[in-house]
Parts: sequence; structure tokens; C-alpha cells
Amino acid sequence: MLYQISNGSLYLGGNDIFEDVDFQVNENEKIALVGRNGSGKTSLLKVIVGENDLSRGEIHVANKTQIAYLEQNALINDALTAKEAFAKVFAKVLAKEKELEELTFELSQKHDDEAVLRFAKLQEEYENLGGYTYQSEMKTVFTGFGFKIEDLDRPLSSFSGGEKTKIAFARLLLSKPDLLLLDEPTNHLDLSTIEWLEGYLAKYKKAMILVSHDRTFLDRTCNVVYEMEYGKLKRYSGNYSSFVEQKKNDFDRQEAAYRRQQKEIKRLEELIEKFRYKKNKAAFAQSKIKYLERMDKVEDPKKADTKSFKAHFVSAVKGGKNVLSLDHLSCGYDHELCNVTLDILHGERVCVMGNNGCGKSTLLKTIVGDIKALGGYMLFGHQIEVGYFDQNLAQMHSEKTVLEELWDEYPDLDKQVIRNTLGAFLFSSDEVFKTVSVLSGGEKVRLALAKLMLKGANFLILDEPTNHLDIFSKEALEAALSDYDGTILMVSHDRYFIKKIATSCLVLENGKATYYPDGYGDYIDRKKSINKSENKDNRPKSSNFKPKAKYNLKKIEAELVRLEELLESKRALRFEPEYYHDHQKMQKLDEEIDDIHNLLHHEEEKWEAAMLEKENEEHR
Repeated sequence: MLYQISNGSLYLGGNDIFEDVDFQVNENEKIALVGRNGSGKTSLLKVIVGENDLSRGEIHVANKTQIAYLEQNALINDALTAKEAFAKVFAKVLAKEKELEELTFELSQKHDDEAVLRFAKLQEEYENLGGYTYQSEMKTVFTGFGFKIEDLDRPLSSFSGGEKTKIAFARLLLSKPDLLLLDEPTNHLDLSTIEWLEGYLAKYKKAMILVSHDRTFLDRTCNVVYEMEYGKLKRYSGNYSSFVEQKKNDFDRQEAAYRRQQKEIKRLEELIEKFRYKKNKAAFAQSKIKYLERMDKVEDPKKADTKSFKAHFVSAVKGGKNVLSLDHLSCGYDHELCNVTLDILHGERVCVMGNNGCGKSTLLKTIVGDIKALGGYMLFGHQIEVGYFDQNLAQMHSEKTVLEELWDEYPDLDKQVIRNTLGAFLFSSDEVFKTVSVLSGGEKVRLALAKLMLKGANFLILDEPTNHLDIFSKEALEAALSDYDGTILMVSHDRYFIKKIATSCLVLENGKATYYPDGYGDYIDRKKSINKSENKDNRPKSSNFKPKAKYNLKKIEAELVRLEELLESKRALRFEPEYYHDHQKMQKLDEEIDDIHNLLHHEEEKWEAAMLEKENEEHR
């Protein structure tokens, strides 16, 4: 056990955040913490990291457990370079490196047997701290976040706010705390970075607690799920998909138990009503009344607070078959970001994908007329009515109330229709009198979707519509869009949402636009095919690589064993007089050990790739 909360309760600002919860983190566990927006997930993280104190309950933390939270790792000294910002993470390694350099100089000036033995011991300590691999790991993580190697020498002041957050995140990962806390780590990351991060966290050798609304990300990184619901926590073993299945089974069992009990209650009530006024049966009736009073009632699971907004997007006019034609449409501001040729037909649902900065949102803004095209042509079809969702929600007027914001958009509609629409999007009673400026991100999205729904457009253009939505709201939006009778062009980085909604994908990369007519699966399959081809072309000609994992694993595992044994034998030589009396021999030995480390790292990567391919083959 690494960390534990027993009977924990938290009250903040007069509100019960959670009550009498039990929470436990074991070593190496990857925990997903899920629940609605505002359910208390972030408050729990702040308890764990020490920013909030429990109102009641006990906390047990294993001795010397290091807990790290992204918010605690903000980069504040803009004068530092990115490499210098990482220096603190590797302070122990760098200190040991300096000792080795000083001792190396001392040995070059004067031979000393005691110093040579100290040198060998220092080198072993340096190796155990990761001294031979820390630089390559730093570069791997840094470039994994989309930076170039040469960016390590740039001052932090030259990076944007978003880039600084990525650097802080990279530094947090490299610090390798015993318990890593991540709150929405995929926010503002592009797909390629999210996929890289998934792989890194899946192999992370310590414990992690993750709050995220990205269901695919949770599936690929976590093996335990805690759900925060109604101020309670419940633990589920397995990934997110397993949690969904287990919860559905729990719901079905509870619903069946509720129906059985209601049937029994009805039978008993009929008996009581039948016999309560008969003298010879009055005692019998009273016993049944007491039995009913003592009965542990099963809650109706359908009455639980699982409310999500209810949207129903319908086209007021069907519109023509040809919805939009783009002919070499050049999009950008002062220079071209992308150039797109594409025909969208009625009923299609096209998702625009690509890394940050490739022009996805710019393309949508150009199509709706917010930005002037740099070149090319664009033509809408007959009677095409566009409904646009802007991820920045720039069209909202913050001084208005929720009611005014919607009613001013549709002044001809009856007030009751407006109130009913707001109620469907979870704005009820006094909530409609909130000003837009005080709404949360999720509430603003719901209000924008309500406006969009009332428009009755037959062509929805959606820019990151799932941002700020919790998982339940995402599912509600997916259900609404799945039933929509019109055409959709959207930008999203939520892969679960893309797979659920998109019928085709337009991928922007290096200024080019590639269309995948069969959807996200088509894109992934082709991407894997290209990667396999590139890996094949880049393999050394002397490689004995065979395409099937089953032909690789045994050889790779044998090579790993051989290298481990070789490494141990080389390490042992450090304590042999032949080496610690000879500084040059010791240096050469260190170079050999360094080479073996690199070979081991390479073989481990090959083993992981072979295992992945084997798993894929087994699932085909």
C-alpha cells in the first residue's frame, strides 16, 4: 500500500464534496478517477497532494513516498533554457557526474589505489541512478511532446504558454515520483502527442492517478477505476471499458432486485389492505406492516441522478445532395496552412484531424466566412443552412443572462419553448438567470449547443464540441449527433467521439490534406501500414528481422538474457585490480558498459514491439 484514505470526508464552503470514502493506491497501480464535472475529483487530488485537508477521516502514506502534481511544477524562471529547467530533476545524477569528473582529473594527475576503488564505486552509483541513460530519456520525453532537440537550448521566455505547460509536464514525468497525479493531461495536446503519452504512461513503472474525460486514453493507460458519484467512491478493477461493463451489470442487477422487491411490496400491501380491518387477521396485518417498515429498500437505479442534457438536432430543410465543394481552398493568415480539395455530400460526417497548428480550425473559420480564403474556390449546395459551433465560444455575450442569450437569438419563439430548451440542456429554475460570464466551460458548451439545436441547420460545422464536457455529456452529444439527419464537418481530438460519429476523415499534415473515406479505422490502418513499411525500409540490411512476432520473441529474449549477463560480468570487472589499478582500462570498460546499456535499451524496444504485434495477431 502506497497511499490510503479511510472514512474520509471533505466539506468546502458549506458543501459536502464527499463523505466517508475509502481510497487506496497500491504500488504500480494506474488509477482512473472518473465522475461528472463538479463531483469532487480535483478536490480529492488536492487532498492527496496536501492542498486540501480532510474534514474527517484518516490518511496513511508509505514512508518516503514522493507525490507530484502537475500544478506544483509550474516553470517560473524564464531566463533558464529548457535543458536547465530539467537540471533539477537530474540533480543527483549531475552531482554524481561532477564527482566522477573531479575524480577522473585527480586520477589523471596521480595514481591512487584507494581513489581507483572509490571511482569504481562512484560509477556503479552513477549507473544505478540512470547516469548512462538520463540524457536519452530526457530527449525522448522532450521530443515526445512535439519539440525539436535544438529547442532544449532555447530560453523558456521564447516558448508560448502552452509550450511551457508541456515542458513542465515533461519535467514532471522525468522526475518519476512514486505517485503521479495528472488532472486532464490530454487537454490542448494533439493526437500524435496523446498517443505518445499513452505509450509512455502505460510503461510507467510507478503509481499514477489520472483524471481525464478521454475514454480511449483511460482505456490504454489505466488498470483500476474509481468512480466519484453522489459524494461516494467505488472501486472497479480493469480499464475504462471494463468499468462501463461492470457498472451496466450492477445497474441491471439493481434494477432486477428493485422490480422483485416492488412486486413483493405490492403483494404485502394488498394483504395488509385485505386483512387490516378483520379482527381475526389484524395481528397478521400488523406484523406485515412492521416487516415492511424494517425492510431495506432497494433504490430505483433509474431515479439516480444520472441526468445528462437531451438534444435533438433536426434539419428544418433537407437541402441539396451536394453540400459543400472545396477546390484547392487555401487557408491561413499571413501564409498558407493547408490547401484542401474536397466534396461533401448529404449525410456525410467528416472529421478534420491533424497536429496543433496545421490549420484545422482555420479551415472551418474560412468555410463559415470568419477568415478570408488565401486562394481557391468554395461552393455551398442548394438550400444549405450552416450551424457553426466555435470552440472559443466567441459569439457569447457575457453580460447577458442564460435566458437572454438564447431568447435574443430566437426572439420569435415562445418563452416556454425557450425555457423547455434550456431545461433540456440542464438549465432549470434560477440557473437561467445566471450571467454567461459566470458559467463554467461545460455550461457554456451546453448553452452553445442549445442555440445550435434551435437553428435547425442541415449542415453542422463543429470545432472541438466535446471540449469541457464530462464523459456523460459527451455520451449525450454522441447520441444526439448519431440521430441527426443532416451533414457534419467537425474538428475533434477525442478518438472515441471520432470513431462514434465520423464516417470519413480529412487529415492535415505538412500542408497537405489526405482524405480517408472509410473513417477513423481506415486512417489508423493505413497509418500502421505506412509505419510498418518505413520500419522495414529503415532496418539494417544485416538484420534477421522476421515480420511475425512469434519468430522474434524467443531470439530477442535470448539476446536480452545474454546482454544482462554480459553487463553483470563487465560490472564485476570494476573491482578487479587489473582494472582499478589502470585508469585507461577502467575508462575503456566504462565505454563498453555504456554500449551494452544502449544495446539493452534497443532490444527492450524490439521486445515491446514484438509483444504488441503478437497481441494484435491473437486478437485478429
